[in-house]
Amino acid sequence: MIKSIFHILLFSIIFTSTLYSEMINEIKIDGNQRISDETVKVLGNLNINKVYDAADLNNSLKMLYDSDFFDDIKFNLTNNILEIKLIERPIIESIEIIGIKNSRLLEEIQNLMNLKNRMSFSETILADDLDKIKNFLKSNGYYFSSIDTFVEKNNELNSININYKLELGDKAKISQINFIGDNSFKRKKLLEVIASEEHKFWKFISNKVYLNNYLIDLDKRLLSNFYKNEGYYNVKISEAYAEISNNQKFILTYSIDPGKKFYFAKPQLILPDDYDKNDFLEIYKIFDKIENENYSLSSFNDILDEIELIASSNLYDFIDAKVETNFLNDEKIEFTFNVINSNQNFVEKINVFGNFNTLEEVIRNKFIVDEGDPLNKILFNKSLNNLRSTGYFKNVTSEIVDGSDNSLKIINLKVEEQPTGEISLGAGFGTSGGTIGGGITEKNFLGKGINLNTNLEISEERLRGQFIYSKPNFAYTDNTLFTSLSSTSSDYLTNYGYKVSETSFSIGTKFEQYENLFFSPEIDLSFEDLETNNDATQALKKQEGTYQDFYFNYGLSYDKRNSSFKPTNGFLTTFNQNLPIVSENKEISNTFTSTKYHLLKKDTNLIGKASLYLKSVNTLTSDEDVRVSKRANIPYNRLRGFEKGKVGPIDNNDYVGGNYVGALNLSTNIPSLLIPADNIDFSYFIDFGNVWGVDYSDEIDNSNYIRSSTGLGVDLLTPIGPLSFSYSAPITKKNTDKTENFRFNIGTTF
Repeated sequence: MIKSIFHILLFSIIFTSTLYSEMINEIKIDGNQRISDETVKVLGNLNINKVYDAADLNNSLKMLYDSDFFDDIKFNLTNNILEIKLIERPIIESIEIIGIKNSRLLEEIQNLMNLKNRMSFSETILADDLDKIKNFLKSNGYYFSSIDTFVEKNNELNSININYKLELGDKAKISQINFIGDNSFKRKKLLEVIASEEHKFWKFISNKVYLNNYLIDLDKRLLSNFYKNEGYYNVKISEAYAEISNNQKFILTYSIDPGKKFYFAKPQLILPDDYDKNDFLEIYKIFDKIENENYSLSSFNDILDEIELIASSNLYDFIDAKVETNFLNDEKIEFTFNVINSNQNFVEKINVFGNFNTLEEVIRNKFIVDEGDPLNKILFNKSLNNLRSTGYFKNVTSEIVDGSDNSLKIINLKVEEQPTGEISLGAGFGTSGGTIGGGITEKNFLGKGINLNTNLEISEERLRGQFIYSKPNFAYTDNTLFTSLSSTSSDYLTNYGYKVSETSFSIGTKFEQYENLFFSPEIDLSFEDLETNNDATQALKKQEGTYQDFYFNYGLSYDKRNSSFKPTNGFLTTFNQNLPIVSENKEISNTFTSTKYHLLKKDTNLIGKASLYLKSVNTLTSDEDVRVSKRANIPYNRLRGFEKGKVGPIDNNDYVGGNYVGALNLSTNIPSLLIPADNIDFSYFIDFGNVWGVDYSDEIDNSNYIRSSTGLGVDLLTPIGPLSFSYSAPITKKNTDKTENFRFNIGTTF
């Protein structure tokens, strides 16, 4: 490239000083082997019987160099004859990459290289390709890789063979992750926010433990969003840096400058004169709600989402929102949302690049704006956020260019994919025994946006496995289709004389019926076998046999939390009902839960949580009893301080569950306790609960008595994964209840 620029400059100087203009009557070309004379003339825009001045010839010379076909070009114009002497660049006969067995990695490297087979060879482009490969390998964790390049030239054929010999080496592992510059939040919490993880010997599958530029960029965005949701509007996540340790592992450090914490002043809304203010009443309600609350990026986005909803519902197609920021004092920030009419452009075409595994329809399904639609800036930005939130991509970028006329625009969308599978393992132990379990998840199976989830749970008396398949936007309906297959075996033959084995299959869907209100109907088919021996009660022996049940189940969920991740305000309410269609016992089950979150103290981030749980199971006919497998038990996390399933009615020393369950849980975190312990979170809780009702016998105590307990919870980040520990003591109980003072769970991902 430098050589060609020098020749062009030299040619310009010589011809400018010796020549004004001259007619070219003949063109003589020498040195071209593969490229014909006519092609050279076309590439240089050269014609005979035409007058050329110095600027024209200089431009022709530049055009020939820009073709990348020539290493050297010389012009000589004498007596109306233009002599052109060429040295052609050799052609690339083959490119071979040695040392990479991973086909996906090899394909990505080949796609980013500029040099291809049958192209003209350029040392400048070769050097550029080498830089790209090195940066790509580093971005994927191969910091210790090496590349040797071998160029073999055939002078006779003027061709080149290029061999890249790559040694990937070991991936750069993250031994430790540090956060400096701020102590507002514990290291444990910040580690939960980011995607990168510290390497441990059992995390042999996870890609999150390797130093990765894309993952670091994601971490910085996640940290920034987290701090902004906590009120730190001006937070700055400085460039992360990594230090290599003696064991060839990296210490990754993020520098955080949170700035001051801000609270919302009452936002303002400015509308065009021809807009109906009544269409925007919901936005004014949000303004009243968030006034004096700490600044939150989620609340800010809720306003933009509401403007988007109003725009689409009331046919404000060409709409945009400009946001002005005004700092009223050291604590409050005022936002003015200026809604304006944008340019009336339509989407002519959407091009998608970079999706090697993910099907294009999966990407397009996340786009609210489609080809032929008005180019609504708010909907367009929300479409990009929808893609980023899937977790399929490391990076999502876009470019809007002019279309075939002034009113049409073309959207060029570029995505970079990332691994979407994960393996997890967990275990729980207490004074009553323990359970172990694990699972495998895949969020983008076959690139179709399909979610797969398998899990297995094993305890002393119970074995349960489940496989769940879910397909978002099934048949382009915006509904999620899900199916599940599960098998459970509960063996109580030794202690209580019975064993229950159940296999079930379900299929259903879930969709947003109204804003924040989700409806999830499903049908469920199950096969159950109840086996007894001589130790079983007469009631259980009466139920012995094989059952087939066909149920229609549905759920309603109303979610008004300010965030699905560690909410600080709002509530989540759900109602689920199981209705028998074909069933011998015809049990009907109703479950209601409601959880409320409230920020009790802003400066210490003290959060209160109250949760109500109610469940009933009854038969539709008075002459049938609820089967033992379908009787209700209180969930373990709803009544701590008692052994799992060991409260409520007792028959033959067996806790048989009840027809009704009720629980109330009150809890709060304790942010001021042991603040120097950066990896520990504490919480305090009070639980109230009861299991009662025995429909199959009048002789068994209904156990209609409220149990309660209180205790302390500890979440500790350990070298082998997060550990949850609780110590609890019963306040009120029956003498038949079995208590449990402590329990801990430990889990990790691979």
